[in-house]
Amino acid sequence: MKTILIPTEDHDAMPAVLEGARLVARAFDSYMEGFAVRPAVGTYVTIEPVSSLAISGAFDPDTANQSRDLFTSFMEKAGVPRAQKGPAVFSYGWPLTEAADDAFLGNYGRVFDLVVLGRPGREPQNPRMAPLEAALFESGKPVLIVPKAVPRSFARKVLVAWNGSTEQAHTNAFALPILKLADEVTVLCVEGGTIPGPSVEQAAQHLRRNGVKAEALTVKPGARTPGEVILDQAAALGCDLLVKGAFTQSRLRQMMFGGATRHILAHAALPVLMAH
Repeated sequence: MKTILIPTEDHDAMPAVLEGARLVARAFDSYMEGFAVRPAVGTYVTIEPVSSLAISGAFDPDTANQSRDLFTSFMEKAGVPRAQKGPAVFSYGWPLTEAADDAFLGNYGRVFDLVVLGRPGREPQNPRMAPLEAALFESGKPVLIVPKAVPRSFARKVLVAWNGSTEQAHTNAFALPILKLADEVTVLCVEGGTIPGPSVEQAAQHLRRNGVKAEALTVKPGARTPGEVILDQAAALGCDLLVKGAFTQSRLRQMMFGGATRHILAHAALPVLMAH
């Protein structure tokens, strides 16, 4: 976790995103890099109400400067030094002078250890979904998704949502450096919410063999969905991080029928580390 990428936009979760990234960087002595992310050109196309013609809006260059000022102002107030040449240490940089779109984020994220973004929402002031999708499905790296509430701690108590899947195994592997720092890790299995694969006890044992203080827990859902159980258990245990594989089902099936990933993206009140 020595290099952290922070796509920066003016949305209501950005202060929490920056603080979440800072907490990770402080723990791992990491370099944080920001850049102004913007929607792809196609997302600017709107319909003119009189002629019904599609009109492409232009991205305001000042928005990129606002994103840069937001990022650098936070870092300066937090006492984070500017990066110098050499190995990654606790520092920040803003090397790109112009805004780049979501597709660039998916590509550029491949040369970082972690991407930090805000939890998407439906309101205009909320973070967009497109950057998160680009990071999850194109970067090949884990994504820390931070809600609007500014985190006060990071990875002291962690919940791992085990469902036996390849996606969750990938996410656990990415999360190992973080899990090793935690005081308490609970590996949760929701009855009826798994696919064929190793048991929750085997998953917890694997983490313990890697130096993680992990314990297995199985919960009956009752009338709740797996996503509801996961978030309820995280709240009950006082967790400050959830580790969850993204989209074990296809994205289309998730969109049509729902699923744990979709529920968590819509409702999580704590940071979530996801990977696909």
